[in-house]
Amino acid sequence: MNDVPAGLDLDALDTHVRTSAPHLFTGPLRARLISGGRSNLTYEVTDGERRLVLRRPPLGHVLATAHDMTREYRVISALDGTAVPVPRTHLLCEDDSVLGAPFYLMDLVVGTPYRTAEELEAIGAARTRVVSERMVDTLAALHAVDPSAVGLADFGRPRGFLERQVRRWTTQLENSHSRELAGADELHRLLVDNLPGDGEVGIVHGDYRLDNVLVDDNDEVVAVLDWEMATLGDPLTDVALLLVYQRLAREDTEFPVSTVSRAPGFLGDDEVLARYAAAGGRDLSDLAFHLALAYYKLAVILEGIYFRFRQGKTVGDGFEELGRGVEPLLRGGIAELEGR
Repeated sequence: MNDVPAGLDLDALDTHVRTSAPHLFTGPLRARLISGGRSNLTYEVTDGERRLVLRRPPLGHVLATAHDMTREYRVISALDGTAVPVPRTHLLCEDDSVLGAPFYLMDLVVGTPYRTAEELEAIGAARTRVVSERMVDTLAALHAVDPSAVGLADFGRPRGFLERQVRRWTTQLENSHSRELAGADELHRLLVDNLPGDGEVGIVHGDYRLDNVLVDDNDEVVAVLDWEMATLGDPLTDVALLLVYQRLAREDTEFPVSTVSRAPGFLGDDEVLARYAAAGGRDLSDLAFHLALAYYKLAVILEGIYFRFRQGKTVGDGFEELGRGVEPLLRGGIAELEGR
């Protein structure tokens, strides 16, 4: 950890921490990039004794309402002590002058973010089933948390949540517009025409999948990560997005996000729904709108990443594949609502 990664000024960080939270570190800081490029940037920061994680927004083009460090910090802090495993938070900095963007520090939790079928195949089908079951159980535990009981009663506006989601992702797509996308207008129209009323209210993670949780060597979920899209709203949006991730991995050999659902032993879609329903008791009889919204959301997110790539604001491999994946997602959402 000798080279300072982009987006992290260690001298500025050191000065700020020693003023705001001097107990966190005692020696010179070193850092390494854990993940970044497509979403928020995550670093391990250490003084040689203590290891913490720093999260900040990505470099370059950032859409309004995305990458909100304050909201992410707040929901993680609120869930500490509940049945939802989260890292302990330590410091939030909303002053852009320190690192050029807001950031926060939290505990480094040791665990595996399983992202590929091959990683799960290495532990075998029996353990894979347990891991996927606990992934679903953890989501149900999140949705069972009473927002008011953990100080999150004002964390979002549940009334009109689904309507605002459609509007939000449409605005995001317009702000990332750089090419014509077949199916975008049609899917938007279908979502508006099929908009359901307000459902149950819960804490929504916004991007729940296996590689956004950490699993320890005993196959226990020890931390849920990546809360940048968290809010209050309809919990079924999390369930639908999880199912869409699983479908895409099974249907597309080039799916770039996660392929865990291909692994032997991993819960199928019906098993996911049955286990979640048993834990939460929600009505899952009609998920067509939620599934279509999940396809739309993923399409917009991938198009935003592709937009940054085309603007030269993102460096790395695989971004052309992301761009090619947008229109199939739009078609998937259309199929959900046309088949109702």
